[in-house]
Amino acid sequence: MMSIVTASEWDHFLQDYPDAHLLQTSAWGELKQSFGWQVERVCVGKTGAQILFRPLPLGLSFAYIAKGPVGPDWSSLWPEIHRACRRRRAVMLKVEPDGWEPVSQDVIEKFRGFIQGAEPIQPRRTIVVSLEGDEEQLLARMKQKTRYNIRLAEKKDVQVKFSDDLDSFYRLMEETGRRDGFGVHSQDYFRRAYDLFHPQGMCELLLAEYQGQPLAGLMVFARGKRAWYFYGASSDAERSRMPAYLLQWEAMRWAKARGCEEYDLWGVPDEAEETLEAGFSQRSDGLWGVYRFKRGFGGRLLRSAGAWDLPYLLPVYPLYRWWSHRRHESG
Repeated sequence: MMSIVTASEWDHFLQDYPDAHLLQTSAWGELKQSFGWQVERVCVGKTGAQILFRPLPLGLSFAYIAKGPVGPDWSSLWPEIHRACRRRRAVMLKVEPDGWEPVSQDVIEKFRGFIQGAEPIQPRRTIVVSLEGDEEQLLARMKQKTRYNIRLAEKKDVQVKFSDDLDSFYRLMEETGRRDGFGVHSQDYFRRAYDLFHPQGMCELLLAEYQGQPLAGLMVFARGKRAWYFYGASSDAERSRMPAYLLQWEAMRWAKARGCEEYDLWGVPDEAEETLEAGFSQRSDGLWGVYRFKRGFGGRLLRSAGAWDLPYLLPVYPLYRWWSHRRHESG
């Protein structure tokens, strides 16, 4: 019998893992379920996983475990995961474990039978800022120009406030998407994320304003010792006031105040540090402009453990790999 658990049972299970990734929380599953995914949560003893299923044509599905499984005994969990995937006619399972390179042999052994080196869904490389020490120590670890811009924003009367004004935030997101050429989630998506996580103290919306006009905004999430900057946007207006710098600083201060030790800036180009440092001043395409901004906060450049695929329908898998590669090449 499959060890399928309810959302409340899953939350109870996660109480033993206070530092499990946010993407394994039931709230994240509920968010994805509101926008086309289906969710199952499987537990065997002290190990479990939240599995997302994206429906495909002909009654098939795509199965995905984001930043999991959670717990030590993956070998006993895999048979239950495979049963859940086959019951939903998954053509394949993609797993992105919660960890960084270098990947230990122990982790590689847990994925025996999987295909390593698959295309990830979450950003592969990121910058993680340590929140340890006092605020002066945090500022001291930043690049001098970033510290200057934070203080400049304060001197130029930029005000950062906690807000529930999702309408203003979404207008900023639309403006940013048009300017930088990327798609954005719907307004309902951000509202649903806020409504799910904010009541639990796991999310805040911050807006940077000048004379009452929103200039920039971000949604910061936190669980256990980690915080994540998932969504951010800025206006073309008053950019010389450097609102985005003060906004990030206040988000870090919030995360530190709630006990977080790390702040994940969530996504930079997947290139070696030498390549990034050599090219960021000349390039602004894709995530390069983002790297220029994020590097100033003094974090460590880290690369995730990557993704592992397990095809259930082997004839379909090459087609998926081709499509996934084309998707990544196009942006």
